[in-house]
Amino acid sequence: MILAEHLTKKYGSQTVLNIDKLEIPKGQSFGLVGNNGAGKTTLFSLLLDLIKPTTGHIDNHGVQVDKSEDWKPFTSSFIDETFLIGYLTPEEYFYFIGELRGRNKADVDNLLAQFEDFFHGEILGQKKYLRDLSKGNQKKAGIVASFIGNPEVVILDEPFANLDPTTQIRLKGIIKELAAKEEVTVLVSSHDLMHVTDVCERIVVLNKGEVVKDIKTSTETLRELETFFGG
Repeated sequence: MILAEHLTKKYGSQTVLNIDKLEIPKGQSFGLVGNNGAGKTTLFSLLLDLIKPTTGHIDNHGVQVDKSEDWKPFTSSFIDETFLIGYLTPEEYFYFIGELRGRNKADVDNLLAQFEDFFHGEILGQKKYLRDLSKGNQKKAGIVASFIGNPEVVILDEPFANLDPTTQIRLKGIIKELAAKEEVTVLVSSHDLMHVTDVCERIVVLNKGEVVKDIKTSTETLRELETFFGG
C-alpha cells in the first residue's frame, strides 16, 4: 500500500500540494487527473523522492521514501524523457536498466519481444540514439523500460501524450493487462479523461494541490469528470 499523510509541498509562500491523507491499496490501478498546475507531477515526484516534502511523508509498502531507498527495487516509473540516457541506443538503455534490476540480456530480450506491436518497428534495430528518436518513440522506450524487472509499483506520468492513436490504444491494453495482476499497483496521471477512465479502477482529481474528488470508476465516471472540468 502507498500512504501519503499530512503531505505538503511549498515553494516560498506558494503551496503546490496539500494532501491530508491518501491511501492507494496494493494492486489498485490508480488514476490522477487535474489541470496544469494541479499538483500531479509534484505528487509523483514526491513519491519517487525526486523532491522533498515540506511537511508529512509518503510510505511505499511500509518504507518512507524520503528516509530509505528500500522501495526502489520494487518500484519503477517513467515521468519524462529526462529519465532516459540520450547517448545510448534503446537496446543499450534496456540492458542497462536490466542490469540495475538484476536481469540478464536474455530476460530483457524476452520482455521486449512482448512489445513488438507497441514498438511498431520504430525502436529496436534502428541504430539511433535515444536522443534522436521522436518524442513519441522516446516515450515508448521509457514506458517499456519501466516494466523491466517485474516491479510491484509502476508510475506513469502522462503516458498517452505524444503517442499516435494506434499506439494509445495499444498502451491502454498494456496498462490494463498490467493492472490485472493483483500484485502490481499502477499509477497513471493523464489529461486524457477518456483514457484514464478506461484503464483505472479509481480516479483522484487534484485541483490547486488538493484532492477534490475520489471516484471509484463506473460507467458514469467520464461524464462526471467532463462535467467537473467543463465548469
